[in-house]
Amino acid sequence: MASNGIRDKVAIVGMGCTPFGERWDRSIDDLLIDAVTDCIGSVPGMEKDDIDAYWVGTMGSGASGLTLSRPLKIDYKPVTRVENFCATGSEAFRNAAYAVASGAYDCVMAVGGEKLKDTGFSGLVVPAPANDGTEPELTAPAMFSLLAPSYAKKYGVDADTIKEVMTHIAWKNHVNGAKNPRAQFRNEVAKETISCSPLVAGQLGIFDCSGVSDGAAAALIVRADDAHRYTDRPIYIKALSFVAGPAEGPLDPAYDYTTFTEVVRCAEDAYAQAGIKDPRTEISMAEVHDCFTPTELVLMEDLGFSERGQGWKDVLEGFFDLGGGLPVNPDGGLKSFGHPIGASGLRMLFEMWLQLRGEAGERQLDNPQLGMTHNLGGAPGGCVSFVSITGAERD
Repeated sequence: MASNGIRDKVAIVGMGCTPFGERWDRSIDDLLIDAVTDCIGSVPGMEKDDIDAYWVGTMGSGASGLTLSRPLKIDYKPVTRVENFCATGSEAFRNAAYAVASGAYDCVMAVGGEKLKDTGFSGLVVPAPANDGTEPELTAPAMFSLLAPSYAKKYGVDADTIKEVMTHIAWKNHVNGAKNPRAQFRNEVAKETISCSPLVAGQLGIFDCSGVSDGAAAALIVRADDAHRYTDRPIYIKALSFVAGPAEGPLDPAYDYTTFTEVVRCAEDAYAQAGIKDPRTEISMAEVHDCFTPTELVLMEDLGFSERGQGWKDVLEGFFDLGGGLPVNPDGGLKSFGHPIGASGLRMLFEMWLQLRGEAGERQLDNPQLGMTHNLGGAPGGCVSFVSITGAERD
């Protein structure tokens, strides 16, 4: 697989993000308005009428471009609604970025939002599309719970140790989220509390599962050549990769639930676009799709941050902690920040925006150069995957 990419052709010049959580006081219209207003307000002199086109991502909180044009009272401009499972926000961003890179538009906005709490469900329960009857009837926690025992068996990690690894991932993300004023869960949680929490599915406890929340985020995108007309600190897109797999995992006897092939292929493409040879040392920070704690463990190897079978050791050694060699989910990740589906991909990019501009407050890293976001949607053996790489400097 190969992509030509749009390295350093497009820049983000403004971003906005609402607090995530149980936003009973806000409708989806309110959340989208808040994120867009925050985004426009981050660019001095910017007005809504200056934006040529919009892409809005939502999985279940709206249909068509009217999801955004109605509450924002957009004056007869193109508004495209997209959906790609939990990678919906990233899909909105990718489409918007390529529209600018093509020369079709000068200034566009990508917006993502979701209002999950109003559904009345406690988890990501959505109607399944019609199929031929071979699809497994499992909840998301049940499907992702297969990762931990499979990983432990393949690499000879005993049950107590794999539990310790999962606990450390959840603990680390709650420590980071406690430093984030927009996070859904803003308290550190003791490891003992995490490890002893009630089970949800398989080995997954309550603290191994991401937060179900409401929220929205937005990004303003222009050509890199024009970026300094809007801000003195733009961030530049180095790579965007999105892949959909053949979803053959559940039918393939060789699939062992210790990898997401889609993520591997997506990351390889992104690294080629950005000219990255060693992601473990060249990437300064990463936001990854930690929908469940064993997912983050597997992703550390799929993304090339750890050698195969060694990711659990890096986790326990603190390599991915905020003060480690490669901080992962410095904003708290899905686990602590929350996971309003359509907003999550853009929320990850919002952390890159803050960190690369030195605006992340308590969790600010020391001189980050390149940031990665990884977003996936679907289940082990059949998913879509997105990887972005952004930087503060244009090569």
